[in-house]
Amino acid sequence: MGLLEIKMPDVGEGIVEAEIVEWNVAVGDLVREDDVLGAVMTDKATVELPSPADGKIASINAEVGAVTAVGSTILTMEVEGEGSTQDKEAPRPAPGETPPPPTPHVPATDTPARVPNGTLPSGPPRPEGEKPLAAPSVRRRAMDAGVQLAFVRGTGPAGRILHGDLDAYMSGQGPTVAKAREPDTSIVETKVTGLRRKIAERLEDANRRIPHITYVDEVDVSELESLRARLNAERGDNQPRLTLLPFIMLSMVAALKAFPKLNAHYDDEAGVVRQFGAAHIGMAVQTPNGLMVAVLRHAETLDLNGLAGEAQRLASAARDGSITRDELTGSTITVTSLGAMGGIVSTPVLNSPEVAIVGVNKIAMRPVYENGGFVPRKIMNLSSSFDHRIIDGWDAAEFIQHIRASLENPATLFMEP
Repeated sequence: MGLLEIKMPDVGEGIVEAEIVEWNVAVGDLVREDDVLGAVMTDKATVELPSPADGKIASINAEVGAVTAVGSTILTMEVEGEGSTQDKEAPRPAPGETPPPPTPHVPATDTPARVPNGTLPSGPPRPEGEKPLAAPSVRRRAMDAGVQLAFVRGTGPAGRILHGDLDAYMSGQGPTVAKAREPDTSIVETKVTGLRRKIAERLEDANRRIPHITYVDEVDVSELESLRARLNAERGDNQPRLTLLPFIMLSMVAALKAFPKLNAHYDDEAGVVRQFGAAHIGMAVQTPNGLMVAVLRHAETLDLNGLAGEAQRLASAARDGSITRDELTGSTITVTSLGAMGGIVSTPVLNSPEVAIVGVNKIAMRPVYENGGFVPRKIMNLSSSFDHRIIDGWDAAEFIQHIRASLENPATLFMEP
């Protein structure tokens, strides 16, 4: 037997270090060639690490969350022969493309283990505080289903949770944990890693360096909602359903033509403002792995259907992990919305180096005084933030008022300037 060293792969593009974001194995596990050992991340690109040979995991030299230099040993395996260093590179992402999520090897016996009487073992699945082992695809399924893996018994090697274990738990065959009436004194510590750490770093930097000004105004979208409902009722099977978002984008494109200084980047180190003719609208998308900003390019060239279709495509790609690096960079202004949970007011943080972000709050039916009496109207707030170093409060207000006017009079959205 020999010892095989697995090193941090060179993922290209001049990257000198990467972060360990997932281990799918534990010390003592038996693995086969091409089984996915784990995954590493640089920027927003994630690369899985396949096993170069059959063997047994001897040691794991870097914990999840560790930023490790390219070429350093991160894992060792006991293999047949003399071993030595890893001789099979991990696959690299194609230029401009984010690799798909890892597809772990699933043994043929991927079903929950059963005791002789045909029922699953009872009791807590693992000691308190012990992190459950599961492949990324299992974790994604659990997150989508709202299942806490801490309560799912794993029947795979080293107690790993398999797809069959998750199926059994969700079908009601898995172990249950009775709720106690005693005080809950538990403390859960979660290391901030991967995409969540990237999000934290970017937002912290933007909030620390940029003096934000947030402007809030309400918009009567009653007419717009009536139009949207009528258009959706007439849509064919091959046409995307219209949400509020493409109308917002259409109004932003029109407003940017009137106020082009809002469609810009501020390079504070060089002291330069770069104003763009193209409207590349960033669209904040909540995914199982965290918030991503997908970029809808050249929104100024698209009509309502084009905006709706592209927004739907980008949101789906972000959520299923197929979105490319190019589709996550290069926005010139961003729109963010929490949909029905959008609240009354929000204070969005700028997507640096952009100088403006438009925040969309939820629609609520409110009484509005008109012509001597109160009438029910659908009202929505826009909570938008601006880089106060570049954008004055008056300019910010005029920009939002332009958007408000077009949304309250939706026919103007379809008029040529």
